[in-house]
Amino acid sequence: MNLVNSDPAVRYVYRFGGGVSDGKAGDKNLLGGKGANLAEMASIGLPVPPGFTISTEMCARYYAEGERFPDSLRQEVADGVAHIEKVTGKRFGDAADPLLVSVRSGARVSMPGMMDTVLNLGLNDETVEGLAATSGDPRFAWDSYRRFIQMYADVVLGLEHGAFEEALEIAKEDKGVHLDTELEAGDWQALVSRYKELVEELWEKPFPQDVHEQLWGAIGAVFGSWQSERARVYRRLNSIPGDWGTAVNVQAMVFGNMGDTSATGVAFTRDPSTGERAYYGEYLINAQGEDVVAGIRTPQYLTKGARERAAAKAPSMEEALPDVYAELARVFDTLENHYREMQDIEFTVERGKLWMLQTRSGKRTAKAALKIAVDMAREGLISEEEAVLRVDPAALDQLLHPTLDPQAERKVIAKGLPASPGAASGKAVFDADTAERMAGHDESVILVRIETSPEDIHGMHAAKGILTARGGMTSHAAVVARGMGRPCVSGAGGLSIDYKAKRMRVAGQEIAEGDVITIDGATGEVMLGEVATVQPELVGDFGILMEWADRARRLKVRANAETPADCRTAREFGAEGIGLCRTEHMFFDAERITNVRRMILADKEAGRRAALAKLLPAQRDDFTEIFRVMAGLPVTIRLLDPPLHEFLPHSEEEFAEVARAVGETAEGLKQRVSELHEFNPMLGHRGCRLGITYPEIYEMQARAIFEAAVAVAKDSGEAPIPEVMVPLVGTKAELAIIRQLIDRTAKAVFEEQGRSVDYLVGTMIELPRAALRAGSIAEEAEFFSFGTNDFTQTTLGVSRDDAGRFLTEYVEKGIYARDPFVSIDEEGVGELIALAAERGRATVPGLKLGICGEHGGDPTSIAFCEKTGLDYVSASPYRVPIARLAAAQAALRKG
Repeated sequence: MNLVNSDPAVRYVYRFGGGVSDGKAGDKNLLGGKGANLAEMASIGLPVPPGFTISTEMCARYYAEGERFPDSLRQEVADGVAHIEKVTGKRFGDAADPLLVSVRSGARVSMPGMMDTVLNLGLNDETVEGLAATSGDPRFAWDSYRRFIQMYADVVLGLEHGAFEEALEIAKEDKGVHLDTELEAGDWQALVSRYKELVEELWEKPFPQDVHEQLWGAIGAVFGSWQSERARVYRRLNSIPGDWGTAVNVQAMVFGNMGDTSATGVAFTRDPSTGERAYYGEYLINAQGEDVVAGIRTPQYLTKGARERAAAKAPSMEEALPDVYAELARVFDTLENHYREMQDIEFTVERGKLWMLQTRSGKRTAKAALKIAVDMAREGLISEEEAVLRVDPAALDQLLHPTLDPQAERKVIAKGLPASPGAASGKAVFDADTAERMAGHDESVILVRIETSPEDIHGMHAAKGILTARGGMTSHAAVVARGMGRPCVSGAGGLSIDYKAKRMRVAGQEIAEGDVITIDGATGEVMLGEVATVQPELVGDFGILMEWADRARRLKVRANAETPADCRTAREFGAEGIGLCRTEHMFFDAERITNVRRMILADKEAGRRAALAKLLPAQRDDFTEIFRVMAGLPVTIRLLDPPLHEFLPHSEEEFAEVARAVGETAEGLKQRVSELHEFNPMLGHRGCRLGITYPEIYEMQARAIFEAAVAVAKDSGEAPIPEVMVPLVGTKAELAIIRQLIDRTAKAVFEEQGRSVDYLVGTMIELPRAALRAGSIAEEAEFFSFGTNDFTQTTLGVSRDDAGRFLTEYVEKGIYARDPFVSIDEEGVGELIALAAERGRATVPGLKLGICGEHGGDPTSIAFCEKTGLDYVSASPYRVPIARLAAAQAALRKG
C-alpha cells in the first residue's frame, strides 16, 4: 500500500447495507453506477450484502499522486470493514469465522467486463479452515480459496492466467473428470498448493497471507484497471471521458457455490434482444457469478417458458428453486417500477436466501430499446418525451441495414444461441488483432473465439459479427455485442477451434482463416458462405417513436446524397430535403470521365466549352432525376469543389485513351498534367477558385440545374427548390462574382423555357476567414452551410486522411475530448460556427443555416447545432433517422 498525507476532512468512503446508507442515492458521479444502485437498493429494503464504496474522486487522486493513496483512507477503509463486520457478525481475517469480501469496480456508466474484480478476498491458509468449519462444506471452502488465488494472481499480481488454467485442466485429467463440480475437497486442496507454487515461481514471492495486504492490493488493482488497454479502448469507442474514473465497491461475499440450494445468475426485467415484457436470464446451481458471465459453464434458463422454447433439459430456476424465483420476480417488479427502466440484475442465492448484488439500466438491442420505450410510455411508467430520450440515436444503426433474406439458400453448419440480433457475413478470423487489421483494409470479418474476453474488445468492434463456441445469452460476448450493435451467436458447442492453426471444424466441415461464413444473431445459425439480404422495414415501434421525436424536434433533417437511389433512401428515412449534393461525384462516371479530362486539359476556353457542352446533357439528367425524387423539397447542390488533378489520368493506358479522344500525343498530355500539378491541392486551385478562373464550368452546372428544375416543374406541377451552393468562399467578392454568373444563367434559362422556379444562392462556410467575415459574405448569400469536414481540417491544420496516425492518442490523452472529425470541436470549429451564425444573421436576420459534413449524423454535434440555433443538419441517408432522434433529444434537453 502506498500512502500520502492528505486532509482527513475529505471523505472518500461511503457505507451501505444493514440499515445504513452514507451516500446520496443516485449520485453516480461520486459513487459510480454500481455503488449508487447498491445504496439505493438497500434504501428501498431489498436484500443487499453490506459494504462500502470508495468514491470516483479517489480514482482521480490515485493517478494524480503517482498511484498512491492518502493516509486518511486507511482509517476510512477500516471503518468500512468494521461496518461489514457489524452487520454480518463475522470478522475480517478471523481464523474461526472469517469475513470474505468482493472488490469490484463501478464507473458512472456500465462498462461490462472492461475493469477488474476480485472475489473471495480474505482467504488464506488459516481462514480457509474456518470457512470449511462454519460452512460445513470443506469442498466449498477449498474451491473458493483456489478461485481467489487464481483471480488475485491475474488481477492484482499480473501473472499469466494460462498457467493456472493449465494446472486446473491437468487436475481434472488426473482425476478423469470433465467438470469442475466433479472435483472433491482434497482435489481442490491439492490444486491450492499447486497454485501457491505457481505464484512463487512467477512472482518470486509467496502468495500474500495478510488479509489487509490482500485488500489494499485489490483496491489498487481495481483503480488501476481504469487505465487498462481494454478500458481505454471501450471508453474511446463509447465516448466516455477518461477523467470520470471508477469507484471501488468492497462488499461482503455471499456464496452461490454452497450446494444445490445455492445459485448465481444474471437477469433482465425484459428481454434485451426483443424488448418483450418477460423475465429473461440465466442461472447456475452451485456456482459463483463469474461462472455465468465468463461462459465457463453453460447456464440454465431462468423461466420455465424459456427452457421449453429452447427445448432444454436442465430445469429452470422457476422449477428448481420455486420459492426463491417467486421472491426474485417480486424484486424485478419493484426495481422496474422504482427506476422506471428495464433493469440488468446480478443475484446470488446462498442456501435458499436471495441476495441482490447489482442492478443497472440494461444494455439492449435497438429493436428492444424501441419496444421498451414505447411500451413503457403506453404503460404509463414514462412520458412520450421520456421515451424519446431513452433510445440511443446511434443504436438505430442496427435497424437501418439489411437482414438475411428468408428465401435465400443457406448452408447451416452449426447452431448456437441467438445472443445479439442482426446478420453478418465475412471472413472468419480467430484473434482480435487480425480482425482489427483486416477490417482496417475494408475487409468484412467475423471474429470467431472459444469465448471472448475484455482483451478482445478492439477486434469485436472491428468485426461485422461475433461467433463463440462457449458462453450463454449473458456471456461477455453477448452483452458487449448487444451494446455495440453487432450480431452475435454464442455457445455454438459443435465448433472445435484451433487458434494455432487458425481454423475451426464443425459438422465435418473445416473452415480456415479467410473463409467466408455468415451468422444470424436472431436465430443462432452459422452458415457457410455469404447469404443474400433484404432491406429492413421501419414500421411499428420505430414509426411510433419517430413520430414522437418529430413532434419534439426543432431542427430540420436533410441528407447528403447525389444519386436518385440515395435520395429515395433518404426520403424513405424521413429526410426533409438534400443538404449536400456533390456534383463532382457525377463526373467520375466511366462514360463521362473522358470529357471531364478533355475539359481540364484544354488550354483554351473554346476547348473547355466544347467538352462542357458534351457533359451538360448528362449533368442535366442527373439533376432531373434527383429533383423528381425530392419534388417539393429543397435540394442543395454544391458546384464543383475538388482540385482538377483528381480527375486527371494516371496510368499509361489512361493517358493513351485520352490522347486518342482529344487528338493529341500522350507526351503532350503528360506535359499539361505536369503544369497542373499542385503541392497542396487541398488548399489549392479548387472550389470557387475554379469558378473564378474557369467560369464556364460553373455556368454549365448552373444551366444544368435550372433546365432540370424547370423540366420537372412542367412535368410534375410541383416545382423543386434548388439551392445553389458555392464552395470554399473566403471573401464577399468571390461569392459576388459567382452569384452574378448564376443569376445571369438562371435568367437566360427561364427566358428560353418560358417558365421560372424559385431558387437560392448561398455558400459553404469551411474556412476560418469566411467565418470571421460572415457578416460581409452574408450580403451576397441566402444561406450558409457549414462544411464541417474541411472546416475542421482548415481550423485545426490537420489532414483528415493522415490524422489516424495520432488522433487516437490525442483523444486518449485528453487533448481532444473526442475525435474532431466525428464530433464537432466545439472550442475551435464550434466557436467559429457560432460566430459566423451570429455575424451572418446580424446582416440577414432570416439567413438559413445548416451543416452538411459527416458531423450532421453525430448526436453530440447535433446537440451543438440545436444550442447554436442552426436550422437544419444534413447526414448520410442511413443516418437520417439517427439525426431525427438526436435532434429531438437535443430540443427536449434544451427545454
